[in-house]
Formats: sequence, C-alpha cells, structure tokens
Amino acid sequence: MSTRTNTVSALFVTAMLVAPGSLAANLYRYTNSQGVTVVDYQVPVEYVSKGYEILNTEGMVVRVVPRELTEEEKKVRNAQQELEAAASAEEQRLRDWDESLLLRYSTVADIEAAQERALRDLRIRLSILKSNKRSLKQQVENYQAQAADLERSGREVDVARISAIEDIQAEMESTDRSIADRAKEIEDVSAAYQRDIERFGMLLEVVELRQTLLARQQAEREAETADPRR
Repeated sequence: MSTRTNTVSALFVTAMLVAPGSLAANLYRYTNSQGVTVVDYQVPVEYVSKGYEILNTEGMVVRVVPRELTEEEKKVRNAQQELEAAASAEEQRLRDWDESLLLRYSTVADIEAAQERALRDLRIRLSILKSNKRSLKQQVENYQAQAADLERSGREVDVARISAIEDIQAEMESTDRSIADRAKEIEDVSAAYQRDIERFGMLLEVVELRQTLLARQQAEREAETADPRR
C-alpha cells in the first residue's frame, strides 16, 4: 500500500474518531494547498471552488462536486452550449418542415400548383396597385394641366387645386411603396416554394431508397424461404 493511500486511510479513520457523535453526517474529501488529500466533516471555504467529494459514513463516494471553471473554460462551455442549442433548434425546424410537407403534398406537382395559386393572387394585387398608380398619375397630370392653363391666362392657381395635387402625389408615393412590397412578397413566396420543392425532392429520394431497401430485404427473405439450403 502506498504512502498516499496510508495517509488518506489514516485521515479517514482520524475524522471518524474526532467526531464520534456525528457518524450519521457525510464526510468531505478534498485536496489542500500542499497537495494532500484531506477527509473532514467540512470543506474550508478556500478549497470549495477546487472541487471535492462527498462520502457516506462507510467512506464511499456518493457525490462528486467538480471544481469551479475558469472564465475561459466558462466561455468555451457557453459557446458549446449555444452551438448545441442551435443544432437542436435546426434539427427540430427541419423535422417540422418535413412533416408539414408530407402532410400537405403528395407530389412535386402539388407544390408547383400551390405556388402558382399563391403567385397568381399576388400578381393580381400587384396589377391592381399599378393600375391605381396610373389612374393617380393621370389625375395629377390633369390638375397640373389645369394649373398651367390658369397661369398662362394670368390667373392664380387656387389653393384647393394645389392641395389636391399634393394629396394625390402623396397617395402615389404610398402606392409605390405598396408596389415594392408586393413585388418583394412575390419574390419571397416564389423562393419559399422553390425551397419546398427542393426539400420535398430530397424527402422523396429518401422514401424511394427506403422502399428499395425494404423490397430487397423482402426478396431475400422470400428467396431464403424458397431455398432452405441457403
């Protein structure tokens, strides 16, 4: 038996003898600043952060309290936890996506048809907005022509006419923003459906591969049954 083992055993026995009235209490094993393993009924405050073991009355380890991590180790741990959380979230997102696709569609053609319906509605809205803009532009041009005629005739352009032009121009600016929003929406919806199509294609490949493997296994089992010598 080594000297270190003898020391630990002696310390354990000593701890048991020192506090005979506390036999039901747990013991704590830690390493002090001299590198010596100590068994006692408490861990000094200065050693708690270095970690310790909790022993039962029979000297068996019932719990290990690890040392406190350094700041650098905490950063590494936190970064790892963030990576694991992100990976788990992405895995769940893909799982939800796959389930949604398989519930809604049977073929790629189904997705393409849904895409066309969604885009048709958006294109209709965009067409209406553009038509409204043309109408507003014509109104402004009419008011501006009237104002020009008044100025050429030496008369002052009335405030109501000027105000009407300003209101219509403001409405045109709002319509322009709506047109840009609808155009962006069409682009986003088209891209989203395209991603669905690509993902669904991948799912079909997996399904077909599984079906092929199952069919092969079934054929092998049937062959074994038909030929007992195999």
